[in-house]
Amino acid sequence: MKRRDLLRGISVSALGLLAFPPQALSIGGVLPALNQPAPDFQLDGVVPGEGAAAGTAVAASRSLSDFAGQWLVLYFYPRDFTGGCTIEARGFQKDLEAFHQAGAQVVGISADDPDSHAEFCGSEALAFPLLSDPAGTVSKRYGSWIAPFSQRHTFLIDPQGVLRSSWVAVRPSGHSQEVLATLRQQQPALRA
Repeated sequence: MKRRDLLRGISVSALGLLAFPPQALSIGGVLPALNQPAPDFQLDGVVPGEGAAAGTAVAASRSLSDFAGQWLVLYFYPRDFTGGCTIEARGFQKDLEAFHQAGAQVVGISADDPDSHAEFCGSEALAFPLLSDPAGTVSKRYGSWIAPFSQRHTFLIDPQGVLRSSWVAVRPSGHSQEVLATLRQQQPALRA
């Protein structure tokens, strides 16, 4: 192969790459693009304390539109009652009031069924919704699925439903603080 042919091939390949928008990949698939509308969802699950005594979780369905006008921290995790998932959930629960003060809701999604979520909420005193995605339908839209589990990814969605930040291969310990710091950076009026 002549040098000129090699350079021409490289140039054509480079131009070809520019014609396609870049897609961020993660272990769980293709991640949704930042600064674009977040993938929609509608899932069943549990909402602790809603319409029931404190400390209990009731069956509920939630969609992205239910959080319109609010920031949303949407986090995917593999399983209820596992070490890392419990640490991560406890972190979000510990910081839940700070998220609420910043105008944000927290929602967890895994493949576990609503009964498992209800037990997990009860045992860990969680006060935020956990949604069930057993077939990984929503997890796939967020690039967070390797059957049969959701991967540990988190997404920050603004009040207009636009995806503003994402975290992949999350380390459970301290993750909630990391998300909260990013949320505050995106809300200059909340900086103290």
